[in-house]
Amino acid sequence: MNTAELTDAVAASEGLTKTDARKMVDAVFAAIADAATKGDEISLNGFGKFKIKDTPAREGRNPSTGATIQIAASRKLTFAPAKAVKDKVNG
Repeated sequence: MNTAELTDAVAASEGLTKTDARKMVDAVFAAIADAATKGDEISLNGFGKFKIKDTPAREGRNPSTGATIQIAASRKLTFAPAKAVKDKVNG
């Protein structure tokens, strides 16, 4: 499912125009991104949690040459689904 399909689904289920549904979808994603940028955990009951995970700098290897390289530290957005979502996906 992409953003357009999600927008269509929201518009159909809530009786909104596609334009209004697109604004709502964009606003939700923007709020999640803003909270994640601040380092906040985003917990959506019955759906899951988005949180930031810090990965430290480390050494790696170039697979083609075998040379050692430095991999920079980074922050990653992770998602942990709620039990209800896991159960629905797994049948």
